[in-house]
Amino acid sequence: MLAAVCTLSRLELVGESLRAALEQLTQADPDWLLPLVEPEWDKRYGRKVEIGRVPGGKAGVTALAEAFGRDGQKILAAVWAADAPTRLRTLTQVEILRRVWVHHYYWDARGLLRWRDGHALPPASLRFDSPYDTDAHYCVKRDTVWSGYRTHFTETCTSELPEVVVHVATTIAPVQDGKLTAQIHDDLAAIDLTPAEHAVDAAYVSPVQIERARRVHGITLLGPVAPDHSHQAKSGAGFDKAAFSIDWEHRRATCPQGNLSREWRTLRISGHDYIQVKFDKANCLACPVRPQCTDAVSGPRSLALLPTRELHEIQQHNRLDQRTEDWQRRYAIRAGIEATLSQNVRAHGLRRTRYRGLPKTHIGHVLTELACNVTRVADWIAEPTRPRRAPSHFRALCTAPS
Repeated sequence: MLAAVCTLSRLELVGESLRAALEQLTQADPDWLLPLVEPEWDKRYGRKVEIGRVPGGKAGVTALAEAFGRDGQKILAAVWAADAPTRLRTLTQVEILRRVWVHHYYWDARGLLRWRDGHALPPASLRFDSPYDTDAHYCVKRDTVWSGYRTHFTETCTSELPEVVVHVATTIAPVQDGKLTAQIHDDLAAIDLTPAEHAVDAAYVSPVQIERARRVHGITLLGPVAPDHSHQAKSGAGFDKAAFSIDWEHRRATCPQGNLSREWRTLRISGHDYIQVKFDKANCLACPVRPQCTDAVSGPRSLALLPTRELHEIQQHNRLDQRTEDWQRRYAIRAGIEATLSQNVRAHGLRRTRYRGLPKTHIGHVLTELACNVTRVADWIAEPTRPRRAPSHFRALCTAPS
């Protein structure tokens, strides 16, 4: 979902943020601002900031960025000075300017304002890409790069009635799909539309979400859990995690050769809890099937397990189940949402929001889905009376009685 703003480079963002703040300060208190204005500011900020190729390469870009930085810092220091009118600090574009300067500049050890390198920027979930929509954030999903939002639809999938959208969620772009699963279920339960089974994309599924959906709402969450990415599982020739027996009561594991694990400890990686299981190094080095178990040069085999027995069993069960034809048949119904996405993008212009800001954008999405539902219900009502399209001449020839 693209934001209703122009795409700006980092240089254009800081320059345009300063220009917008100067414009609002001029409207609020021109007499206060005028003594601060420097001669070159009219040329630099008198119109929309658009920057093409900057001479001097990276050094030239840094020099221009730090010139913007000094100008902006002069304004910010004056606004927060003791003798400045306090109402100026509450201006929207002044606050946006302050936030942009925090995101893109820093003070070095000598007290000089410096331009941040790209790797030193705050995460995309904190910084924004336009001074005119601070809810529009940068995001990358596989090969797609955009600045804006994400929208999530939930629709019915009964064969007797038309499919209608019953829930819409809108977030800033960096929020991952899986963060919305619990919220969607809670919202559906609040309006008495809890589904018995909910078919979703892989991004919305994890053992934690499957367990919560079942425990809190009695929902069967249907979707592919992430496969085992170990080289043993990928090759299909080695001992993957499923080949090991886990004794949760005694906190140990048994390998395919019957050896018991030596170590069982809890780890926290990227905000998630895991259990690391390690086997005895001497046993692993002497094992006759070591090449099928680990590619470590001298270390023992280790396993990374989910933190509870229930989550581990959900993971293993779903990995096996989703390979079956019955599971594939049940899950095929999820493909219907792709038609809904296509209809919204092509017929209702959903790819780009008409509004700025998350609240208005979400309302726009809800109204768009109401229009989509009205269209579908109207088509369903008219179906019995709608004339059937005549077959092609070739089909008529093939089906004509002999």
